[in-house]
Amino acid sequence: MTTLTIPSVTGPVFFNLPGVTQQVHATMLDVTTMAPEKAVDKLLHHAAGISASDLCFCCNEQHVLVQARHLGMMRPIAVLPSELGRRVITMIKTAAKLDLTERRRPQDGRWMYTHDDENGTVYDLRVSVIPTAFGEDMAIRLLDRTSKLYTLDNVGLLRQQRAALAGTLESPGGLVLFTGPTGSGKTATMYACLQALNNGKKKINTIEDPIEYTLEGVRQSQVNPGIDLDFSQLLRAVVRQSPDVIMIGEIRDAETANIAIRAANSGHLVLATIHASAASGAVQSMRALGVHSHFLGTALRCVVAQRLVRTLCPKCRTSFDLADAPHTFDDVSHLLSPRDGKVLWAPRGCDACMQSGYAGRTGVFEIMPVTRSLRNLISDNRPVREIRLRAVAEKMIEFRHAALIKVALGETSTEEVFRAIPTEHLMAEE
Repeated sequence: MTTLTIPSVTGPVFFNLPGVTQQVHATMLDVTTMAPEKAVDKLLHHAAGISASDLCFCCNEQHVLVQARHLGMMRPIAVLPSELGRRVITMIKTAAKLDLTERRRPQDGRWMYTHDDENGTVYDLRVSVIPTAFGEDMAIRLLDRTSKLYTLDNVGLLRQQRAALAGTLESPGGLVLFTGPTGSGKTATMYACLQALNNGKKKINTIEDPIEYTLEGVRQSQVNPGIDLDFSQLLRAVVRQSPDVIMIGEIRDAETANIAIRAANSGHLVLATIHASAASGAVQSMRALGVHSHFLGTALRCVVAQRLVRTLCPKCRTSFDLADAPHTFDDVSHLLSPRDGKVLWAPRGCDACMQSGYAGRTGVFEIMPVTRSLRNLISDNRPVREIRLRAVAEKMIEFRHAALIKVALGETSTEEVFRAIPTEHLMAEE
């Protein structure tokens, strides 16, 4: 059980939170003596400074816990007395133009926040509030409009995978699906694809929720649930704009799925995300939305499945000799250079990586180009397992092999791979 003691206003906050080490305690912020405006500024300044993707305020019986999502992991950064926590949440609701009198229903808002760094970075804050047992919980997504977008060269693709995806993007039409759980980097990879396609010779339209980054030369539209403007309505309108390339932020319903298939089969190159656990699973996800297998088979060009793993801190990572386990990387030795896979790297922790042992993130991909034989299996409504086995037989690099290569190259650790990728994708097919 979480315990908390709030001493005098001049003293620090002492607390005991499950899973919080003394090293993390030492980095916690003390904002208990600050006015709400100063406290908000310091918390946002800290979140922006560590490149956190989210800042969350969780109301408990005696306090409000503030956490930042850093490299995909939640890190407690402050504990606020209940009264200060409520005032901080109210202030952010005001800045995001939310209804202060409404405490019983979820609300969503937006706030443009300027970080007082040397560049004056502007963050687009997407604010979400929901009622809970002890008050309103708030989650803030931090979108840095000035951050450098990824390219196909630095999202984490292996050389063979990059060649396969780049070849698919040269198709005059068809459907490319990007799949993975929330927060797996699908949108970043799609933006990298759009940058590769944005050569001034194609008309590119996107449908997003929300527009995370603005791309010069790309026509970007955002759904608006407040006026019942959803993906399917915008997609029908975009098709009439004569685009060469259409990017759909997410296929959520049968209508959007079927319009996307028709657009892909009529000569548009369509990039879209859909939820599935692996590349072959995207086929079943589209079937579940009522897409006819024959039309899906003729439209689909490639499926990109991905996860994000943390990369080891280069300043403190530790190596272990594999002399006693020389066959560790035998399954992927044909994909490695002779100098790779000789040692195993592990995290340690230092001041540069905030004692986490990790300094960034990279993608682990499973890319399934749709060959003629796979197209026939999809069109014939064959089981997903059969489609997957055929893709593997045609040299698709599975998640387990892609992850093992990242470990062999010293980019990540085995512990991180097992944390980020479901075990069933790391086991050999029976």
